[in-house]
Amino acid sequence: MVTVDRELLARLERERSVWLCTLRPDGSSHVTPVWFVYSEATWWIGSAERNRKIRNLARDSRVSLALEDGRAPAVAEGLARLHRGGFPAEIVAAFAGKYQGWDVTAPEGGAAGARVLIEVPVTRWLLEGRAQ
Repeated sequence: MVTVDRELLARLERERSVWLCTLRPDGSSHVTPVWFVYSEATWWIGSAERNRKIRNLARDSRVSLALEDGRAPAVAEGLARLHRGGFPAEIVAAFAGKYQGWDVTAPEGGAAGARVLIEVPVTRWLLEGRAQ
């Protein structure tokens, strides 16, 4: 398991958004800010089935994630797994706690499709909250 220091763990608990980078079919990057929960060396991200990031991940599971503060960069890499139902109760509860009761499993309006949870175990940290 990949571990991080207490300072970065505290930051992962309080930060609201992380930048998620996936790969488009042509190999170019698709970067988007997303809400997340970090638990036991794993990032969890909610999305709708029809979003570009889900289509990208269904084809290529490689991702990078970066917290927004450029003065204290935190960048991780991992291989994403998509969950279409059977969401872990503790992760659903963690989203509700972090985002004031938000239900990560509830469908979004419009034609966005069913909810999907993205699970990204960290394979390595490129930067751990300290400038190099």
